[in-house]
Formats: sequence, C-alpha cells, structure tokens
Amino acid sequence: MKYYIIAGEASGDLYGSNLVRELKLKDSKADIRAWGGDLMQEQGVDLVKHYKDHNYMGFLEVIRNLGTILKNITFCKKDIKAFSPDALILIDFPGFNMRIAKYFYQYSFPVLYYIAPQVWAWKENRVEAIKKYVDKLYVILPFEKEFLKKHGVESNYMGHPLLEHILNFKNKASVSKSKFIVKHGLEVGKPIISLIPGSRKQEIEKKLPVMLRAVSTYSKEFNIVIAGMKNFKDLYGKITSNSSAKVIYMDTYNILNNSSRALVTSGTATLETAFFNVPQIVCYKTSWLSYIIAKSLVKIKYISLVNLIMDKEIVKELIQNNLSVFKLTKELNILNDDLALNKMKESYQLLIAKCQGENVSKNIATDMFKTIESFQK
Repeated sequence: MKYYIIAGEASGDLYGSNLVRELKLKDSKADIRAWGGDLMQEQGVDLVKHYKDHNYMGFLEVIRNLGTILKNITFCKKDIKAFSPDALILIDFPGFNMRIAKYFYQYSFPVLYYIAPQVWAWKENRVEAIKKYVDKLYVILPFEKEFLKKHGVESNYMGHPLLEHILNFKNKASVSKSKFIVKHGLEVGKPIISLIPGSRKQEIEKKLPVMLRAVSTYSKEFNIVIAGMKNFKDLYGKITSNSSAKVIYMDTYNILNNSSRALVTSGTATLETAFFNVPQIVCYKTSWLSYIIAKSLVKIKYISLVNLIMDKEIVKELIQNNLSVFKLTKELNILNDDLALNKMKESYQLLIAKCQGENVSKNIATDMFKTIESFQK
C-alpha cells in the first residue's frame, strides 16, 4: 500500500520513524512518501521536505514566513494528489496538518492523525474540525482521551512512544558513564549537569547564556555539558567563549542518561529528562510579544509535559522574567537537597507508570493498518 506521512518537527520525525519501521513489518510492499527528517529517511521513506526547512516557532516567525508556509501547503496538496496514497498519516504539526486534513477528508483514503492537536491548551474550536476531518485519532498523553471524549471525539491511547523509544535506547544503545566521560574528555569523578537549551536558534540565544551563568559556580564540582545541534556550532562557540562548558553534539540521550541534574527548555525535552530519571528545572523564554500573545491564548496551568500529565508541580518552571540567573541558581541549590531529589524521582516513577511504554509504535501501526484495510472494503 501507499502511505503519505507529514511530520513537521524533530519529535514528529522520531515518532514517524518508529511508526514507519512497524508499518513496513506489517506491509512488506509499503511505499511511503513523507515530510519529516533524517530519522524517517533512514527508515527508507521518500523524503519530500525536511522539517528544518519549514518549521517556524512563535507567532512573529510564523507571520514573517506566512508566504512560504502557504506555498508549502499548496505544494503539499498537489504532491498528495499526484502520489494518490491509500492513507494520509498526519503527525502532530497542527497548524499545517489540520489544513491538509480539511482539504482531503472527503477523498477515497482515510485521514489518520497521530499525536492530536493540543486542544486542551488552546484553539478548543479545533475539536469540531477533528471530529469532521479526521477518520481516526491517536493520542499520546493519558488525559487527552477523556478530554476529547467529553467533547464528542473518540480517540485511541496506546501509551507514549517517547517512553518506548527511551526504554529501547537504554537497553540497546546507551553508553556507560565511564566510556561517555572518556569519549568526550570530561573530568573523571565529577557528576554532570546537562543544559538542554533547545533546537532552534532563538531558543539557544535567549536561554543558554542564562543557564551558563547560573551553573558557573558549579563548574568545580560538576562537568557542565551542553546538548548541542550541529548546525549551530558557531553560535555555541560565541556563547560559550568564556565558559568551561563542553558542547556535545547530537547525543542528547547519552548526555541525559549520564546526568545528575538538568536545565531543560520547555517541550518534549522535559518529558525525556523525566524518563531518564534526571532531576530538572524547566526554562522558557521568548520574545515579549510572542509571550504576551501566548499567555492570552493558552489556558493551561503548566508549560512542562511532566507537570501537565501529573496535574501538579513536579518540576520547577521558570518562565520569561522568572528565568533569571538568581532564580535559576536558587532552584539548582534546592536540588542539592536529598529530600527534594527523592520526591522528584518518586513522582517520575508515577509519571512513567501513567504513560506506559511497551509496543506503542507496533500497536498503533497495527491499528492503522487494519483501519486502512477496512476503508478499502
């Protein structure tokens, strides 16, 4: 069968790659054309566009690039028609993907949406669009199924694919701490504080300098390691010129697997850090205009997925003005207390139990395959 998949972000590329692998096990003749990234391409998809070329963060960036975004949507519609798939699989990326779903919902193939738009946070009116334009919906946060059901939308929750991915990594691909220390020239005997400032230029520019100043007093006791993206090497060099921090590129999971503390940008990384059982402080800072717009639209108590899933503050969130060197240092000092550390780690175990993590991609792929087959009868 022919599958057209659209993933517009790094996390979607990860989940999409695991899904593609499982779909190919189900369907040996699978022909897959996709928008995604390196991981999906490694699974043998015909990559149409890389997410790095069309992923815009923040209201201002979207407005500035609106012309390009609209051109991409037009191109995508034409490309799907030309490919004529047996199924359209949309992964997250709601601003783009919901427009594609709306356009194709009456075509001969099913529209399957994997990782639902976060209607519980904002744009609740999307619920009606999901109900109308999506044939089958797969959610990855445990509270989403009940929320959507209250709004008349049926969905499928089979666990969180990120947890599954990390458990697989720990079992098969992780590097021991001693090897990791030697490989990257870190100081033996010192624990690691990891800084995860994000994968976008503006995230790194706004957050990394604050993170570095906050951990500067810890540099004698800890190895300070930055999880870097290889396309921003010059930027890291500029920001870290007066720091002893080590930038390690494209190896975030081994960094987290060997860390004892972490300063983490909000988003998927907060959940990854929790699944690696690393005590963390969540950091978020954007332009003032973007922040004011987001604050007026988004209706959630927390910004980190850890706190959202547990519905209480498990990890400290320092947002916008609160992300200062003084406050970040204060929260780091709190993490030196064994009681605080143990309490956070106990909460992580409850989080992991809620999220589930076995055969998630396999079960979703199996359900999708059955859905596509039934659609053809």
